[in-house]
Amino acid sequence: MVWKFTEDRPIYTQLVEQLQLRIAMGQYPPGGKFPSVRELASEAAVNPNTMQRALTQLESNGLLYSERTAGRFVTKEADRIMQMKKEMAQSLMTEFLRGMRELGFTKEQTIRLLQQMEEESI
Repeated sequence: MVWKFTEDRPIYTQLVEQLQLRIAMGQYPPGGKFPSVRELASEAAVNPNTMQRALTQLESNGLLYSERTAGRFVTKEADRIMQMKKEMAQSLMTEFLRGMRELGFTKEQTIRLLQQMEEESI
């Protein structure tokens, strides 16, 4: 997965979001060792202090935990990861529904369009 950044928000915030997505997708599995700050900073082409700030935020959110000499790990709490996934999904759906309303679609029209698209993709 490629690191993508925009100029409209702080980089560390975007790092948090992209790392959450990677955890949600299973790229970093529950209980798995998380890459080091330097490794991730190099991969994302950002300052290590910026990456450290993002990882500290993920620890505060309960998605990562540290072991003194072993480094950081993804939480083993499947419920916490599922909660994060639901929060991410709700954010996506809110944006989608806002866009559909702006286009003039009613709730019923939006549902029909989704059903039609699902049937066509089978």
